Amino acid sequence: MSTAVGTEGATGDTTGDTAGDSAGETRAAVDAGQPRGITDWRPEDEGFWEEAGAKVARRNLVFSVLSEHIGFSVWSLWSVLVLFLGPEYHIDAAGKFTLTALPTALGAALRLPYTFAVAKFGGRNWTVFSALLLLVPTVLAGIVLRPGVPYGTLLVVACLAGVGGGNFASSMANINAFYPQRLKGWALGINAGGGNLGVPVVQLVGLLVLATAGAAQPRLVPLVYLPLIVLAALGAALKMDNLASLRNDKRALREVAAEPHSWVMALLYIGTFGSFIGFGFAFGQVLQVQFHDQFDTPVMAAYLTFLGPLLGSLVRPFGGRLADRWGGAKVTLWTFAAMAGGASVVLVASRHQSLPMFLTGFIALFVLSGIGNGSTYKMIPAIFQAKACIAVAAGADAQTAERESRQRASALIGLAGAIGAFGGVLVNIAFRQSFLASESGDAAYWAFLAAYALCFTVTWAVYLRPRVGPMRGV
Repeated sequence: MSTAVGTEGATGDTTGDTAGDSAGETRAAVDAGQPRGITDWRPEDEGFWEEAGAKVARRNLVFSVLSEHIGFSVWSLWSVLVLFLGPEYHIDAAGKFTLTALPTALGAALRLPYTFAVAKFGGRNWTVFSALLLLVPTVLAGIVLRPGVPYGTLLVVACLAGVGGGNFASSMANINAFYPQRLKGWALGINAGGGNLGVPVVQLVGLLVLATAGAAQPRLVPLVYLPLIVLAALGAALKMDNLASLRNDKRALREVAAEPHSWVMALLYIGTFGSFIGFGFAFGQVLQVQFHDQFDTPVMAAYLTFLGPLLGSLVRPFGGRLADRWGGAKVTLWTFAAMAGGASVVLVASRHQSLPMFLTGFIALFVLSGIGNGSTYKMIPAIFQAKACIAVAAGADAQTAERESRQRASALIGLAGAIGAFGGVLVNIAFRQSFLASESGDAAYWAFLAAYALCFTVTWAVYLRPRVGPMRGV
């Protein structure tokens, strides 16, 4: 059986390739790499996937990762910039935690509308627009960063960096539609991991600026990203595709919001991704406050802040791959058990002021949160795939059930991603209040330990408790 990728040109005229088209014509259309609207997309059809689908999906994945990577860097820009804000800015530790909490909050709020924007405007079109939108907070940061700038101005500009957080949701929803169920863990892990690498990369850029130009030149950090943003938008415009089959179902969000599993996944994502992004934003400040003698200058803290986010990003595809093989729920369960252990190590190290133990525990938390990120995102489409199988067994149309499964999975990716990202806000608030109350992060570490224990219990009770039920295989 021959396979084909139908495309829609820039003028809007549709030319759908039929089943009778030759495989050579199909490969030619794919090899051309033109950014057209694909009208025929059947990733679960193995013949279609091997002949044409895999190559198209990989190309879109590459440029999706690039744009999302830059978005993450802009989103976490202020985790670096606060290290430049010395005494001449008159901002205390609590004020700096607020500066990193605000972009986290806006990024979380934008994830839901960004998820649905892909189907409304097209994956390629929205990627181009959302990439160019990153110019706004980047240019403004380069303009306002100077001693004497009002704190309120810094709060507004920092908050605007949250637009970078929305890119993750639209990118994940787009890639979710391109890949077959059996490869979603790997594909979403690659997409998310490549995006997450934007956190350590911007921290390395900050370290480079600190080590060369000095702490008096914070504006160089955002200015480095201006040409990269333009390149990401240009690459998306030239190489990505719109999936014509990807449509928003107005009922999907309502149905997902009424689905109990959606709120379970939102909780689990708070524990995994919320930890990753929250720690990524706060780690440098925590080192400067809790171990001030060892990290009395910004460059000293910057030497270590990138390491945890780097490792956490690199292992995220590994978490997705483990979930593909062993099941997302099993991997997630043991990840939370290990994260509780990591939080315990950090708590003990904090009480004994042991920097080596503290760094070991925190880096373990970054790595484990990265693995958990990959495994939880594998669980989301698996839940709706299981429900689709039940519906088909009960007599529902297979194609309709599959389409609804993808729509609901994309909707839940947006919902869980938005709620889960607020975990990063909670992390920064926990540190802020803990240091304000006792000049120590111990209360925050106790809170993290309790949260991971809760997530472990919920994962086991809902998905792994011995029973016979529809969620088997998640």
